[in-house]
Amino acid sequence: MGFTIGGSRGISQIRPGSRRRARTAECTVVAEYTGLWGWDVAPGARAASGECSCGAGDCASPGAHPLRFAPEVPAGATLDEVTRAWAQVPGAALLLPVGRAFDILDVAAPAGRRALVRLERMGLPLGPVTATPDGRCQFFVAPGAADELPQLLYRMGWDDADLDLHCLGPGAHITAPPSDHAGLGPVSWLRPPSLDTATAPPEARLLLGTLAYVCHRS
Repeated sequence: MGFTIGGSRGISQIRPGSRRRARTAECTVVAEYTGLWGWDVAPGARAASGECSCGAGDCASPGAHPLRFAPEVPAGATLDEVTRAWAQVPGAALLLPVGRAFDILDVAAPAGRRALVRLERMGLPLGPVTATPDGRCQFFVAPGAADELPQLLYRMGWDDADLDLHCLGPGAHITAPPSDHAGLGPVSWLRPPSLDTATAPPEARLLLGTLAYVCHRS
């Protein structure tokens, strides 16, 4: 049985012809991530109606975790290398390991969208930003932010505030566009990566003040 690649159709049978076409499109995106942006990509599980393609009935994160049996596709992999690797996991979700090329500042979508507008108007450096179907915005920042976050919030006077603001670091994975996340729908770019921002996302401290303020006001 195969799994659909984009959107929120969930788990379904795919005809061989459509699987080949979808695999080509999927491999092109993976190769863009590995070859152009310099990111590792992990094949991930898919979900529909709460059931995870990993087959575990008690899966704690249906459709939102790497496949244990599938190796990562490393940064720098070419389209041919990606195609050979992804042929072993057709229909897998695209997951990006956090804590290597970037960490993630994760906030509720309404606050994230408002903060993004403010940050753009202020002319502050910004990296890629995604929107997830479960109502989150994810800001790519320089690695190390997860370790630095408590001290940064303390220095800015936000350490005792009740903020819906979290930082993901080493060991975490995020679902990459255009893959479906947890059976809820596709992840999308609010700010797509560029040659500058993918390899050198901004330091978390440059965004944190605005993000914390907007989260607090929200």
